[in-house]
Amino acid sequence: MPEDSAAVTMFRMVIAQGRSLIHQRDEIERLAHARLADDVDYQLLRNIPGIGPINALTILAEAGDLRRFNHHRQFLKFCGLDLATCQSGTFRGRTRLSKYGNARLRRTFWMAAQVAARQRDNSFRDKLGRYIAGHADDADRRRKAMTALTAKMARVAHAVIKTGTEYRPFLERSDARWKDPSLQVP
Repeated sequence: MPEDSAAVTMFRMVIAQGRSLIHQRDEIERLAHARLADDVDYQLLRNIPGIGPINALTILAEAGDLRRFNHHRQFLKFCGLDLATCQSGTFRGRTRLSKYGNARLRRTFWMAAQVAARQRDNSFRDKLGRYIAGHADDADRRRKAMTALTAKMARVAHAVIKTGTEYRPFLERSDARWKDPSLQVP
């Protein structure tokens, strides 16, 4: 294609717009980190896989103080990640997400779960693997698995803030044989 063609001009415009958006995102991340670096809740959220500066900022801005939710189910309902079933009389419909909560929080946790599922060695990726095991080609099952991961991400964020403890990639159990096959009793 010639350098002065319309296609090359449009391609350059799209590339320039992409670079501009990346620059804006980097600036937002820098500002969020500069303003919230001393915030304990921000630091705790940043330790969770998939939650970067913008996601942590969004969670804190949209949810406020997560300690006000006595139970993680209350927080899931606030996010719109609770299950609801439409029913009338003897009719019982499908169970699905209620989506009555905060859409920005739901989207933020969804994006964080997408990132965490692609990272190595964390409990989110393991849960995804267990959920879609044997059904890797089933798009519906993968969507349901990502929804379950999103709810788990919200539960973990609530627990980390509520307890004030850092995220641990895997919960340590008193019985070490559960994870290490070499320790399994025959």
